[in-house]
Amino acid sequence: MNKVSVFTLLFTFILSLLPSPSLCSPPNDTETLTIFRRQTDTHGNLLANWTGVDACSSTSTWVGVKCSAAGRVVSLSLPSLSLRGPITAVSLLDQLRLLDLHNNRLNGTIFPLTNCTNLKLLYLSGNDLSGEIPPEISSLRRLLRMDLSDNNIHGNIPRELTNLTRLLTLRLQNNELSGDIPDLSTSLHDLKELNLSNNELYGRLPNNLLKKFTDRSFSGNEGLCGSSPLRECSFTGTIITPSSSQTVPSNPSSMPQNPVLAKDKSHNKGLSTGAIVAIVVANGVALLVVTSFIVAYYCSRERSSASSKMGSESGKRRSGSSYGSEKRVYANGGGDSDGTTATDKSKLVFYDRKNQFELEDLLRASAEMLGKGSLGTVYRAVLDDGCTVAVKRLKDANPCPRREFEQYMDVIGKLKHFNIVRLRAFYYAKEEKLLVYDYQSNGSLYSLLHGNRGPGRIPLDWTTRISLVLGAARGLAKIHEEYGAAKIPHGNVKSSNVLLDKNGNACISDFGLSLLLNPAHAIARLGGYRAPEQAEVKKLSQKADVYSFGVLLLEVLTGRAPSQYPSPTRPRIDEEEQAVDLPKWVRSVVKEEWTSEVFDQELLRYKNIEEELVSMLHVALACVVPQPEKRPTMVEVVKMIEDIRVEQSPLGEDYDESRNSLSPSLATTEDGLAGY
Repeated sequence: MNKVSVFTLLFTFILSLLPSPSLCSPPNDTETLTIFRRQTDTHGNLLANWTGVDACSSTSTWVGVKCSAAGRVVSLSLPSLSLRGPITAVSLLDQLRLLDLHNNRLNGTIFPLTNCTNLKLLYLSGNDLSGEIPPEISSLRRLLRMDLSDNNIHGNIPRELTNLTRLLTLRLQNNELSGDIPDLSTSLHDLKELNLSNNELYGRLPNNLLKKFTDRSFSGNEGLCGSSPLRECSFTGTIITPSSSQTVPSNPSSMPQNPVLAKDKSHNKGLSTGAIVAIVVANGVALLVVTSFIVAYYCSRERSSASSKMGSESGKRRSGSSYGSEKRVYANGGGDSDGTTATDKSKLVFYDRKNQFELEDLLRASAEMLGKGSLGTVYRAVLDDGCTVAVKRLKDANPCPRREFEQYMDVIGKLKHFNIVRLRAFYYAKEEKLLVYDYQSNGSLYSLLHGNRGPGRIPLDWTTRISLVLGAARGLAKIHEEYGAAKIPHGNVKSSNVLLDKNGNACISDFGLSLLLNPAHAIARLGGYRAPEQAEVKKLSQKADVYSFGVLLLEVLTGRAPSQYPSPTRPRIDEEEQAVDLPKWVRSVVKEEWTSEVFDQELLRYKNIEEELVSMLHVALACVVPQPEKRPTMVEVVKMIEDIRVEQSPLGEDYDESRNSLSPSLATTEDGLAGY
């Protein structure tokens, strides 16, 4: 039997084993979305907002879904909805151009998405994705922006990324990537933003990348070397990786040959019939397995059993989760499941294995006081290596045992989200308690709204305001959804606790610290943000958080500060503004049909925003209704704000590629940013 006959016979046999396409055709886009919802929507957020039998019908309402004129799904935007489960089903949406699922709890790998060859925008940050970035990512030739940051992705950065020649943004920070960094700049000429920080990358950094991007794009990778400001590459003949002591000779000829490759080359001129049969059978079996899996997946419509309660998870570790380490990590490099040993009492306790330092380093750092609050003093500390952190020194917290304090810290420290200030570490002693946070360098929403009212003031424009409140809403929604039935509140929502990171993104701070106070003290901190029911029942709640957020929205719309007790760090603006009860004042003005008088005079200079202002006012008033049960949830608030300002997504070929905003919903302008 000749070789052609062998191939024909085996291939015909394999095809006969495969299921007939007529038995089960792939699902349409609506069916695909339904599969995805069943697998991931454990809280029922999508079920309540997807109505109608056809996702692309004009008579249906499928929130976050956009379709083309041909009735195909081209955009899926479902951020911050606590979705849990795999993203496999999304890969069947082969006309998808925008996929935004950031800040959920999706897991699995991104490999299935390589089927979505029409993708232009891919936002998957802040999930629990794992595995490697597959070489097949190169099939996404139309991709403009890709954000896979804040996941658990490992392995090397594939060189196939250089085939994505239209790429403008690449964010891979806060993962577990290793190996060297390919010279992306040689092929990705349009790349405007690159962030590979806080991984486990090593080796020489290509000079072209260091010239084009700042060292912040590569910070947190201790194994990297190169020209200044990186450490000088000291190795010559060997490369030492952080995870291995093995060395690799720089001269390939000195490496031991693979015994298979070292055989007489004359034997490689052709393959025997037996070898051909073995190869074909192996490939055929693999094809059979893969095809059978796909067909079984298409035909399966059962609900995923991924639903689980979060109420009991606040004190547990999630394996491979976005919380970082499974155990608390001490500054001396050790880990302990409960942190109660005597030898650890003088150590900083970290929630991430990256960028750790000793307590002595912190005490030796140059410090600048940023402000005083009811819980203590906040300092800006610059460590010897240039790393900057914010340190809160607690003073008035209720005395509590170490284990109880650590349980509180676990609730705070394990929560990771793009719009929440991350607790990096804490220190516990009987007379001293320190909390170490990521430093946010661009001040607070309060300072932007009310600071520098003199002639040199730069007004805070509407685009920046709506972006900041949307970011704050997403962070607060994440807190409310994270712990399920436990319904843990933030407890101190106010504009001074909405901080801006170095890129101008809003981050909620002070989460969980109210748990350390007695309820009366915690509620007293709220001032003009206090919900009416808290005057009688001294209790923190998520519905009270929603009320506080509604006051914050009114503050952004009116430019007025809510009534609160003045403090050294929060001076009076004027007597009229300091005394106003914002919800009461706004209701009275709206009742008299003088709605235009509500809005900040600084906003009236902008054209074509009246409709958005009124829509945001309706959201704020819904949040501050006196009856707690009538207030929306924060997830609902996020969707309402997103509906007000829908960014024009690049779903058509006329997309302006000069835009350099990273997130599809957090664009900011430089004129709205200020420092502490």
